[in-house]
Amino acid sequence: MDSLPSEYPPERERVISPFQQSEVAISKDSRKSNGVLWVISLCLPLVVAIILATLFITRYFNDPYRTLENFPIGKYFDSYSGLAGSKFKAEFRVEADLGWKDGAGRLMLFSTQDDPRPMAVLVPASVSNGIYFTKGQTYTAAIEVKEGGLIYADSCQKN
Repeated sequence: MDSLPSEYPPERERVISPFQQSEVAISKDSRKSNGVLWVISLCLPLVVAIILATLFITRYFNDPYRTLENFPIGKYFDSYSGLAGSKFKAEFRVEADLGWKDGAGRLMLFSTQDDPRPMAVLVPASVSNGIYFTKGQTYTAAIEVKEGGLIYADSCQKN
């Protein structure tokens, strides 16, 4: 103990670090990793925006009713003859089921949100297969006004 220089504290007061033999190295690559994080944080919103835009565009172009005009219910009740032969898109609410005839389909009473007056719509068997109409349900349909003012549903899907 006497061999230590006087600038060192006595042995019992001296603390020895477990890291005394270790070398400290600061990496210059930390700037590179920060740059990668910045690139990722800037690209992530762009990727999310591209995914959302793709979903929106896909849904828009897969909508079978997008090219049809909305059904002018007021014109139909005023004079259906002007609408004969025209196809429209309609948002219907089920009011009643008037019955089923083999080969013809199901005759339904529907109303719209704009006009609560019920109208008869013939849903052909090819369209109504697998659809169980319940009062109060809403459907989007591609319809056609045919001779005599009867409305035929060319296609129908539940909202």
